[in-house]
Amino acid sequence: MFWTVTTKLLEGFGVSCTIFFVTLIAALPLGLVIAFGSMCKFKPLAWLTRTFVWIIRGTPLMLQVMIVYYVPSLLWDVRPLGRLTAVLVAFIINYAAYFSEIYRGGIESVSKGQYEAGQVLGMTRRQIFFNVILLQVVKRIVPPMGNEFMTLVKDTSLARIISAKEIIMVAQEFTTVRGLIWPLFYSGVFYLVFCGLLTIILGRVEKKLDYFRV
Repeated sequence: MFWTVTTKLLEGFGVSCTIFFVTLIAALPLGLVIAFGSMCKFKPLAWLTRTFVWIIRGTPLMLQVMIVYYVPSLLWDVRPLGRLTAVLVAFIINYAAYFSEIYRGGIESVSKGQYEAGQVLGMTRRQIFFNVILLQVVKRIVPPMGNEFMTLVKDTSLARIISAKEIIMVAQEFTTVRGLIWPLFYSGVFYLVFCGLLTIILGRVEKKLDYFRV
């Protein structure tokens, strides 16, 4: 029974990992685009972007997953998105909004004097950003980004709200069908191991950036 449960949980955890990695791959660059939009000097675009971020950050991710999955088919005569696809869309939008604020905070925390110093040296704005500012931004945002990564690992469990078969839903099926409660607690081990690996990786990244003190 233990190996049967483990195999099934691994299948569910595969879905959880898919949500995690696809969300990161898409949300990290999208968050940067949103950050630039919120810092844009064109006020209507900046206002629109910041309003979008405010709405996404101010509403529960669970509700956003339900909206992406159910609302299109209710408003228009279209087939609903696949369950996993709906989860991915909602997660990408949500985490891009959070990442954008981390990017914005990191960029705005760099003193204007460093931009001016780069201009004095004859560097273009592009060169200043990529050669001077970017390394400092990366150094500053690694800790908050790490926190968001950890949160994302655990948030993947919200996929079950629309019956996407991630690890918690698989564990709950053992409880419902076979009356076994221990698979639900056993699923926590998978989260702990994954978060432990992330902690080690992020710790090494921070150490590699220690040479660049800001």
